[in-house]
Amino acid sequence: MRCELSAMARRPSSDSLPLLGEEIVPTFRFEKGLMRDGFMPVAGCDEAGRGPLAGPVVASAVILDPRRIPAGLNDSKQLTAARREELYAEILATADVSIASLSPQSIDRINILRASLEAMRRAVASLPRAARFVLVDGRDVPAGLTCPAKALVKGDARSFSIAAASIVAKVTRDRMMQAAGVRYPHYGFEQHAGYATAVHRTAITAHGPCAIHRMTFSPFKPIS
Repeated sequence: MRCELSAMARRPSSDSLPLLGEEIVPTFRFEKGLMRDGFMPVAGCDEAGRGPLAGPVVASAVILDPRRIPAGLNDSKQLTAARREELYAEILATADVSIASLSPQSIDRINILRASLEAMRRAVASLPRAARFVLVDGRDVPAGLTCPAKALVKGDARSFSIAAASIVAKVTRDRMMQAAGVRYPHYGFEQHAGYATAVHRTAITAHGPCAIHRMTFSPFKPIS
């Protein structure tokens, strides 16, 4: 269902960082403001896996139940793996959640920024119920959304909905890379999730790239 809004309302907007010295903590204030303006439900969207040398980029979209927001939501990078797993289960039990990913081959074909945005678009499109507004982590809003959206810099540390999406995306991708570690045992994917650690780079030197490496990323991309 498409949102019935004016052309002005459809324009994506961005949001800069808070003023210097202002504490950044996740809250539900962005969502509450949008709901007061008639945008309900509001979804948060984030991705995991833009930086690694291997594996997919994974995105999630989450519509939280305002009456059942899990305690302790925060930027997934600020949480321990065990706490992410706990919150992941709580989010799936209390919220509307969708997940989408793009393969390393797709990343190589269209570049990581476009792949990240496309994964987020697909996640929003796959929600069990249509969002009326989407809060997106970062500076860019995915093209092709059927409702208005706002990009929030460091949104995963400022919005509960984006924080929830960051947790779901991170846990999902980590589980995918753990499975990749079993399939490709020489690289230690279960330890570093495909990031450019010393262990990973040593394995690449010893064994070369495997099927899930991103061949347009250094050290694979030929120097022109």
